[in-house]
Amino acid sequence: MALFSKKDKYIRINPNKSVKKAEPREVPEVPDELFAKCPACKHMIYQKDLGIAKICPACSYNFRISARERLALTVDEGSFQELFTGIETSNPLHFPGYLDKLAAVREKTGLDEAVLTGLAQVKGKRLALAIMDSNFIMASMGTVVGEKITRLFEYAIEEKLAVVIFTASGGARMQEGIMSLMQMAKISAAVKRHSNAGLFYLTILTDPTTGGVTASFAMEGDIILAEPQALVGFAGRRVIETTVRENLPDDFQKAEFLLEHGFVDAIVKRTDMRDTIAKLVDFHGGGK
Repeated sequence: MALFSKKDKYIRINPNKSVKKAEPREVPEVPDELFAKCPACKHMIYQKDLGIAKICPACSYNFRISARERLALTVDEGSFQELFTGIETSNPLHFPGYLDKLAAVREKTGLDEAVLTGLAQVKGKRLALAIMDSNFIMASMGTVVGEKITRLFEYAIEEKLAVVIFTASGGARMQEGIMSLMQMAKISAAVKRHSNAGLFYLTILTDPTTGGVTASFAMEGDIILAEPQALVGFAGRRVIETTVRENLPDDFQKAEFLLEHGFVDAIVKRTDMRDTIAKLVDFHGGGK
């Protein structure tokens, strides 16, 4: 028996024969940002299921929203009056490309800086309001942010108003160096003057609130609230673990961890924030 047997038939390929191409199939187009991935529970969520408040239906994580979106969810319609616009940084360190970056992010966000400041009413309660926006260079605190918030406190003292600040920040702005760090003391002094006048100050920590903002006015409120699962801390997790040479708990620097250890007074859902603000301002004698 032969080890290899010849095939009786051979397949002949005609090089001159044209190859029939497969007809192209129509690929369905999927719109951008149709789904979102929850940073907390990692579930993929249909954008419409997030709702206007942008809350994860699986774990109640509050997605990051812009200052304008938060404004629409929080204050009485048509009541917001923006203050302290047009303040521009002089680029104290002459950081290369810094002014160009500011111009680009202003155009993209529609904000003049990383914090939106002004007067508003929440369920009829008049107050001074500041909302930090992480879309603007991660809501980093530079000289203009410090100046706007300081002026807001000074105005609130004159008008005898409560101050409400939604914090969100990556910390001090590196392009302004020590000048940005000085805003911590500047705003804290304004907070103290406001407190000496017997006026109410409410802070609401949103995701993320870190660095010099946490180390100053974010944690100086008479009452400190936080949104569910918001990241709040000073130094980063890896920096701390490297320094102390220990593994930190999984929920370390989360709002729930801070509540358990007495750093915040309550965790409030975004959908309940409007009512909560109005009740607190009314209880502490403000907003009339």
